[in-house]
Amino acid sequence: MKLSILGCNSATPLENLHTTSQLLELKDHLFLIDCGEGTQIQLRRQKIKFSRIKHIFISHLHGDHFYGLVGLISTFRLLGRTSDLNVYGPKGIKEIITLQLKLANSWTNYNLFFHELESKTSQIIFEDDGLRVSTIPLYHRVYTNGFLFREKPGIRLLDNKKIKDFKIEPYDYQNLKLGKDLISEEGKIIRNDVLTLDPHSVKTYAFCSDTAYNDSIIPQIKYVDLLYHEATFLDSHENLAKKTMHSTAKQAAKIAKLAQVKRLVLGHFSSRYKDKNQFIIEAKSVFDSVELASDGKVIQL
Repeated sequence: MKLSILGCNSATPLENLHTTSQLLELKDHLFLIDCGEGTQIQLRRQKIKFSRIKHIFISHLHGDHFYGLVGLISTFRLLGRTSDLNVYGPKGIKEIITLQLKLANSWTNYNLFFHELESKTSQIIFEDDGLRVSTIPLYHRVYTNGFLFREKPGIRLLDNKKIKDFKIEPYDYQNLKLGKDLISEEGKIIRNDVLTLDPHSVKTYAFCSDTAYNDSIIPQIKYVDLLYHEATFLDSHENLAKKTMHSTAKQAAKIAKLAQVKRLVLGHFSSRYKDKNQFIIEAKSVFDSVELASDGKVIQL
């Protein structure tokens, strides 16, 4: 799992600070999460092959989280894209994007599918053999979701030190990987766990976009490997956080501590703060394993 931060500023883009967008590489997928202005420029800086992006997740319909979407969709068209594109976002996103395409007479030459969301409870919105993506209902001024990306357990791993002591036919290897026991030539059953190792541990990532403090999400994000949580304000502006339905660094850290996550990344910083280290200081007073998002930052799991 690899997370690339494309933008993490709040409200408006600045010269070297872009609004929210992330790219998650997981199980051979490239998932784009939110798409603020300048996202495609940031993708080019990261040397991302645009055609690999087949799924885009939009948390809510505030401009700093999706104003780059129609431009990216149009660029895909200009580049001759042929593969399907799936967009998951709040109800209304299809109307917004298709109206712009209609008025510009710029319909895509590829299939564009919108999966509009309106449920206030968590739902699975994408699933294949390797992973599952669920919504995390958040508490903001408009309908907003975060997204939980969870790998599924893989196949078992052959223990090369052990299997060399047995006569194993080619077809047995796949059965062992699938968890089946081995039956020797003598008819003896050799337990699967004698010849194999547990699969690689599954990875989980929770993206929590704009939200007021909301401890109802804790059961869903419990023990995740990495949590991104917005931290628009410092504690000194908690009144503004409450008014605008955003979070402070301390509140994000409290969520991380209660959910017992492994790592916390803070982002969506207000431009009023020049010294971002204050976010680290405040968050670490509550939760130790915390770091700041920054444009271009890559986090490996």
